[in-house]
Amino acid sequence: MSPEQIGFALLYLGLFLLIGKWIRMHSSFMQNLFLPASVIGGFLALLLGPEVLGRILRNFTGEDSFWATGILTSEIMEVWSALPGLMINIVFATLFIGTVLPNLKRIWDVGGPQLAFGWTLGWGQYVIGLLLAMLVLVPFYDMPPFIGALIEIGFEGGHGTAAGLQDTFDELGFPEAYDIAVGLATVGILTGVVAGIALINWGVRRNHTQVITDAKGMSPTQKAGIVEFEDRGEGGKKTVRPESIDTFTFHFTIVGLAILVGYIILQGITWLEASIFGSNFMTYVPLFPLAMIGGLIVQIFVSKFDISELVDRNTVTSIQGFSLDILIASAIATVSILVIGDYLVPFLLLALFGIAWNLFGFFVFGPRMMPDYWLERAVGDFGQSTGVTATGLMLMRVADPEMKSPATEGFGYKQLVFEPFLGGGLVTALSAPLVFMWGPIPFLIFSTVMLIVGIVVGLFYFGKRKLE
Repeated sequence: MSPEQIGFALLYLGLFLLIGKWIRMHSSFMQNLFLPASVIGGFLALLLGPEVLGRILRNFTGEDSFWATGILTSEIMEVWSALPGLMINIVFATLFIGTVLPNLKRIWDVGGPQLAFGWTLGWGQYVIGLLLAMLVLVPFYDMPPFIGALIEIGFEGGHGTAAGLQDTFDELGFPEAYDIAVGLATVGILTGVVAGIALINWGVRRNHTQVITDAKGMSPTQKAGIVEFEDRGEGGKKTVRPESIDTFTFHFTIVGLAILVGYIILQGITWLEASIFGSNFMTYVPLFPLAMIGGLIVQIFVSKFDISELVDRNTVTSIQGFSLDILIASAIATVSILVIGDYLVPFLLLALFGIAWNLFGFFVFGPRMMPDYWLERAVGDFGQSTGVTATGLMLMRVADPEMKSPATEGFGYKQLVFEPFLGGGLVTALSAPLVFMWGPIPFLIFSTVMLIVGIVVGLFYFGKRKLE
């Protein structure tokens, strides 16, 4: 692929974001749903790409036709499909840069409720999935027991984790699990976005939100996503002179350094594990939680040595917002809509039971575990537990556009403990092999214990605190 093709793919994505913004400004329906331009543009690209328009036109023009991929070429889709995995590192690397570093008490107070809630949803997916496998899928559809692990693998792990486990599924003797996992990831993302937006709208109208409190009272300008003239701030500060380096460029290098530090940490841990234990478990751990730790380390040095105050938080936030818009639009645009075929009924059962569990957790555990801003916080974990981390970040941005609540901050703290295990971490990567080797009952027992831990801590520790 040539640099020109990569550059054009990025420009093309910008065009869809611009169209998405135009639609948001002129569509009252989109305004009432609080849909960001990135979501609108992403879905528009999905409809006009190979998965929808392309599949329709192929029936008339043939598989080799120019129109077989819609109005998006395969090169564009290849570039876009790589963007979510890159941009998520930037989003998490920027969480701490330019902020006043929290102490351990704040990390526990702010991130603890979301960790307990996310922990409950994640381990509950294993419990529900394994019970479904043992009671229905194994005896009636002759499927392997590890099929029950695919809810968490597909929903929280997403397309990237499913793709990474393709060889593992082959070695376990059921390669069809890859198609099911990818299908669940697709359903999860679509459901996470649609159901998540519906939950936010429900919360606004039932007065469960604290940031967006009165949708009916919003002015047409606010609904269109435009800042009122009197509320427009100056944005980021010019902390360095442009003849030396542009301020935005300088901050981007700081973010890049944070990601590099995270990458070095990940490679170091992976090397130590291989050298000492001869295993490769850490190769399944994604980079972005380590990029967040890299950002934390960089901020420690900035707090100590940046006496000229060169790092501006508003500029870092702009980089974060830009990356998040690119991430959301490209992730939605490259969703793969596949026909599951022979395993349609098991696939639907896994998807429906997984979605039902997440909705149950949202309504039952969310308001009882979160000490404040329960909907803004719970909807992010619902999004992650249904459609990966990017979906959770997108939903929190819709519910809390200016990050006034502790939702995004707590979500970031939660990832420090959550991501090394669930959502694409060690447990996600090893769950299918462990069920295959040990059988479903030991893993079911362990998952049940972890589920109970999340429920007890969430309800009887964090849940009680909001009553004090």
